Amino acid sequence: MLQKVLIANRGEIAVRVIRTCRELGIATVAIYSELDRDALHVRLADEAFALGGQTAAESYLNTAAILDIITASGADGVHPGYGFFSENTDFARAITDMGVVFIGPPPSAIEVMGDKISSRLAAEAAGVRGVPGRSQTLTSAEEIVDFGDEFGWPVAIKAAYGGGGRGMKVVENPLDAAAALESAQRESINYFGRGECYVERYLNWPRHIEMQVLADSHGTTLWLGERDCSPQRRHQKLIEESPAPDFPDEIRRQMGEAAVRVSRACGYVNAGTVEFLYQDEEFFFLEMNTRLQVEHPITELVTGLDLVEWQLRIAAGEALSFSQEDIRHSGHAIEVRINAEDASDGRFTPSPGTLTRFDQPSGPGVRLDAGYAVGDTVSQYYDNLIAKLAVWAPDRERARRRLLRAIGETIIEGVATTLPADVVILSDEAFIDATHSTNWVEESLDFSSIAPTTPATTSATTALVRHDVTTEVNGRRVAVAVWLPDAPVSAPSSGRSSPRRERHPTVVASGSGSVVAPMQGTIIKVSVEAGAHVEVGDTIVILEAMKMENSVRAERAGIVTMINVGAGDGVSVGDVLAVIE
Repeated sequence: MLQKVLIANRGEIAVRVIRTCRELGIATVAIYSELDRDALHVRLADEAFALGGQTAAESYLNTAAILDIITASGADGVHPGYGFFSENTDFARAITDMGVVFIGPPPSAIEVMGDKISSRLAAEAAGVRGVPGRSQTLTSAEEIVDFGDEFGWPVAIKAAYGGGGRGMKVVENPLDAAAALESAQRESINYFGRGECYVERYLNWPRHIEMQVLADSHGTTLWLGERDCSPQRRHQKLIEESPAPDFPDEIRRQMGEAAVRVSRACGYVNAGTVEFLYQDEEFFFLEMNTRLQVEHPITELVTGLDLVEWQLRIAAGEALSFSQEDIRHSGHAIEVRINAEDASDGRFTPSPGTLTRFDQPSGPGVRLDAGYAVGDTVSQYYDNLIAKLAVWAPDRERARRRLLRAIGETIIEGVATTLPADVVILSDEAFIDATHSTNWVEESLDFSSIAPTTPATTSATTALVRHDVTTEVNGRRVAVAVWLPDAPVSAPSSGRSSPRRERHPTVVASGSGSVVAPMQGTIIKVSVEAGAHVEVGDTIVILEAMKMENSVRAERAGIVTMINVGAGDGVSVGDVLAVIE
């Protein structure tokens, strides 16, 4: 068994890995950015090392810094979690070249399946049909237009090295192709460090069903069961459940066997997930995620297996101690992702901020995997997942009711969350009857009952300031940096310098000539120039917050008389971005 594991990640998944390591007697090493200096995963780990930087690119995607920390800490294993470097071939290869165990598949498998284009080809070679599409990297918007004209609109642009809905854009018509491709590539670079994209047919009413696989290095590959992840917004999952409701056993078996064939085709080892779209009693290979999934707890609840434990055991060379026939499923599990987002009117806008209250649910069959506690700050620079709430019950209806009860016990203040939207989803007849699809949340649900969250008012907070001091450790004189409270200052800024701007309310009346920031974030593109004529709904700027791009649009037609921001500027809620007269 491994002796010391470095978790190359943050938040909830880092906490999750630390807990299983502790149960197995494995020491843990956390890494952290400047903003995560006192984060929950840092507090729980046995050791913690600073990466420096604020953004993901400056910290959790800083390969050189992470490799240096692996050496300094003496870790003999690295768990990548999900996101960041979890599906990056170069990172996995750099780890293994150091003689350190990468707790995931071999780099060769990531190379095949981490690239969604080559994974499509591998699936086809294994006899598993994929969603109709082009298995080449896009080089221009014209290729998207040609594909759409041939197969019909809308079409989907996807990040070749992405996952979790990041870098995916649905293109409704030829006129939107160029802007959608640019946005998909930009998101993909920001989140995965690679910008390659491809195009495929966009199915109109599919269900997203994925199969969990587990493979050891001794030739055994098993499918552990499926998860239905159909409730989504912006192609990112909100609610997952296992087993999939109203799903024929024969299709389940065929899908499981297809997942095993795909895994074996690329020499897969460790935990992975093969994703499919299911429509009209047919399923199509979508992609393979060569990592642990966010929604893995529901598989654990219905199988009784600890997937992180098996990741660690397989990485250490152990063989699976059970066969396909030994896998048993019990009851039903449902999970909701608690994201820092304001879901009022179905907007799902990012809501960074500091948690001032976090009452956690409890009781029979309830599990909460959290990455934050009271006093922790959900930053605009990282993913907005606060926690995952999962429940188990003997059947689906009791699980649904149990989850609604647990949500009612969960109180989070300081940021808006998706919990009110989860209640709407779980209470809708389409979900109860399992007639929903991946498009259902955005096309059919009414979120008008969710009141907007009032942004936190400016208040005094204590800043931490670096002090360089000299001290002695075991008689040795060393210079260290100490972060200590400074005098109270105003509420934290976005982390970037920007001009002083007039403050305005978050909610602006319809027809306002002031285009204001609806959230804290970073301007990544200004789409108009001063003097330009705009119509209602035209994009003025694109603002990135919590790894999501958001178009800030004009609320009135007129001439743009003032642009107050440029690409790279940090903005706060209510900052005036532009003026239209």
